[in-house]
Amino acid sequence: MHFRNRLEAGRRLGARLEYLRGQDVVVLGLPRGGVPVAAEVAEALDAPLDVCLVRKLGVPYQPELGMGAIGEDGVRVINQEVLRGTGVGDVDLARVEERERHVLLERAARYRGDATPLSVAGRTALVVDDGVATGSTARVACRIARARGAARIVLAVPVAPRDFARRLGGDADELVCLDTPWDFAAVGQFYADFTQVADDEVTACLHRAASRHRHRAGAGSTDREVTVTAGAVRLGGRLTLPDDATGVVVFAHGSGSSRHSPRNRFVAGGLHRAGLGTLLFDLLTDEEEADRANVFDIALLAGRLLDATRWLREEPDAEGLAVGYFGASTGAAAALWAAADPAARPAAVVSRGGRPDLAGPRLPAVTAPTLLVVGGADAPVIELNRDAQAQLRCENRLEVVPGATHLFEEPGTLERVTELARDWFTDHMAPAHV
Repeated sequence: MHFRNRLEAGRRLGARLEYLRGQDVVVLGLPRGGVPVAAEVAEALDAPLDVCLVRKLGVPYQPELGMGAIGEDGVRVINQEVLRGTGVGDVDLARVEERERHVLLERAARYRGDATPLSVAGRTALVVDDGVATGSTARVACRIARARGAARIVLAVPVAPRDFARRLGGDADELVCLDTPWDFAAVGQFYADFTQVADDEVTACLHRAASRHRHRAGAGSTDREVTVTAGAVRLGGRLTLPDDATGVVVFAHGSGSSRHSPRNRFVAGGLHRAGLGTLLFDLLTDEEEADRANVFDIALLAGRLLDATRWLREEPDAEGLAVGYFGASTGAAAALWAAADPAARPAAVVSRGGRPDLAGPRLPAVTAPTLLVVGGADAPVIELNRDAQAQLRCENRLEVVPGATHLFEEPGTLERVTELARDWFTDHMAPAHV
């Protein structure tokens, strides 16, 4: 397989990755040659584009041969096999690394200026390059995304050696490659035009992608860090409201998790695409989280959720929007406990892998339509949910996701949770009348 140029390779790779369209994806291009490819992929998937800054550490007398790579956040990968084969010592390695670290900083300033990297926390990071040779830069990019909280990492390239899965060493959750030829010697041999990409072309790709994404997001959208006042404490949160949002879902995290929970952010992304806003916030302060007993203090957590609901209804951006609750684990008990309070008035409640039994005698007082979602392999929690369902007097449904364990880590299970939550909320939430 040969590519006319990087743009054609990107278009073909984007077509292969069509199954990711509509998911909460951030495309990360490896500069410089990977960025034009990544830009085509981002456009095909209607996803945001950013660079993931990495630098190959080339052998001093053979720079095209990588003996390792470095990247943002101090991430570093060394290829011991190449070091042994070339005889490069520690001093030469350190000298090359110092030089490339300087280039890395220069390019960060040139490509981003004062802007911060796009957040990949709780999202799918799609790492794209124009090809893989030794795999060192790709591994660094994947590790950067992992350190920044990506829920899932997909590495996608047009061409790579047949053993590139081994070379990646498991740093990506999924590998996508259009061709792995037997006669692979270098990435450039599979492109008719493999002209070096200039810095100006990289910045142009980034600017075009950012402009396109801002235009599609709409001028009325909101996505900002907020501070939620709950009694005497102030809790960090993130409020996201798509343009013309039809409602807003407040997330109650469980088991000591926070607003950065990758699983809840994944679900939130699916709700955004359905036109629903979200408020993800910390139910506990850092000091409170240190005491494990607070994680199971359902009355405390429910009180925080009620305070967050009052705060949300006073926000000008959310005025008139119906409010729903999404609770996970112990957070589900807090959501149901709060939903039983007449002041809450949630339009709908969804529990994921929840412990509704911890809401105890308050369950019969819940009036909001309630969806209980549990994993098929989470037998004890299934029984707890069935017992709790028997106490509910509101419209309710129990959905069992086959093969899922308590955290819904199995392939496709969290996507199913997202679909169920999206449909439940969109079916039951309408503009609030207060």
